[in-house]
Amino acid sequence: MQLNLSLGALSKRLRFTLVVLFTAVFTILAGIFLSVSVNAQMSPAAGDATAFNRTSSAYEETPPNLVDWETEDHDLGDEVFEEAFVSTPGTERSGLGPTFNNASCVSCHIRNGRGMPEPGQLLLRVTDGEATAQQTTTAKADILNNAPPVEGLGNQIQDFSIVGETPEAKVNILWQENAGTYADGTPYRLRSPQFDVILANGESLPDTVQISPRIPPHVYGLGLLEAIPEADILALADPDDRDGDGISGRPNRVWDEQTQSVTLGRFGWKANSPNLLQQSADAYLNDMGITSPLFPAEDGSTEIDQEKLVLAAAYAQTLAAPARTLMDNPQVQQGEKLFADASCTACHVATFRTGEHKYPALQNQEIHPYTDMLLHDMGDELADNRADFEASGQEWRTPSLWGVGLAQTVLPYSGYLHDGRARTFEEAILWHGGEAEMSKVAFETMSAEDRNALVRFLQSL
Repeated sequence: MQLNLSLGALSKRLRFTLVVLFTAVFTILAGIFLSVSVNAQMSPAAGDATAFNRTSSAYEETPPNLVDWETEDHDLGDEVFEEAFVSTPGTERSGLGPTFNNASCVSCHIRNGRGMPEPGQLLLRVTDGEATAQQTTTAKADILNNAPPVEGLGNQIQDFSIVGETPEAKVNILWQENAGTYADGTPYRLRSPQFDVILANGESLPDTVQISPRIPPHVYGLGLLEAIPEADILALADPDDRDGDGISGRPNRVWDEQTQSVTLGRFGWKANSPNLLQQSADAYLNDMGITSPLFPAEDGSTEIDQEKLVLAAAYAQTLAAPARTLMDNPQVQQGEKLFADASCTACHVATFRTGEHKYPALQNQEIHPYTDMLLHDMGDELADNRADFEASGQEWRTPSLWGVGLAQTVLPYSGYLHDGRARTFEEAILWHGGEAEMSKVAFETMSAEDRNALVRFLQSL
């Protein structure tokens, strides 16, 4: 009897083990099949520099065609990107503040995606609307004279400080909801941010100060955008709308600290940075209070050296763009056609070919970023009324759309548009105005089926 019980128990254990083993093998095989199936539906967005990953880590991939020395630069840059600065003097990471918005790059650019319209993520650029800029004969002064700083604040409010210091201001974000209706009667709601800014002295920010809220933009695929030949971007400009299509994109002309000259702006919500090195140096200075060789202290001292600055830029330069998916899906194909029919592609230009770049892996790639890299008047509703180099208060650079379908996968509740006000693709489209007014109206008057198809196309990017 005891022998039978033992054999019976052994049999149960054996059956259980076999079931577990079979389940594990089935799961592995199913995963392999699913991976192959999903990859089969993907399409390169950035040529050989495409990352075939549609998960929450999609924005953290490197181009698969990087060679060893390029990968080494990326890995070293990754360490710099994640480095949190402190105020303690004498350490390798010292220099934070005294006032700042965040202590590291990765704290704003979580998983390399776009940010959220929340304290610690959203920041405010400011300009003294009453100041008369000092006029000089230098090219630098001429290009900068439309954004005079605010006394005591500079051009950006830093709402955190190190111990013993006081933040420049406390920023409270209030949301105003507005209702609207599509042509077919379907209701929708839009929200817009209002800002209550209390200065360190307890007073409210004067009404004469112009403010521009900005959420962190995504950082993947930027090296490829940096590699687009300037001539190809300028060829798309039509500042006087000579073709009469209502679209008059124009380049921003900005100051390049390295070359000490005026050049094409490429990066930032208003294309106010000429390259990723200067974009990185600007973020170190204004977001963290860290001086660098590009933007040193008044006495010429720096808190990071040139090597670290170059590596920070290298990290952004060597991030891949995620592949598109569901290219053969009929609804996605319908949405892509509707996107073009609504003239969205007049600004969100699908295709470029990259040119020269310090990283050969990024050169000569056919890329599909869906941007023209130009400024466009987006209407009164999105205007911040604050100039930025040659960009007016109503103009914004066309953001790239590659990888946008993964935004909520990478960071749930991340926002769309410059201030994160849009919670969905539909809301982002409905906020379009100015040169994009006709495209917005086209979307508003579509059937629900067509609207869903267009959104499905965006989700496939």
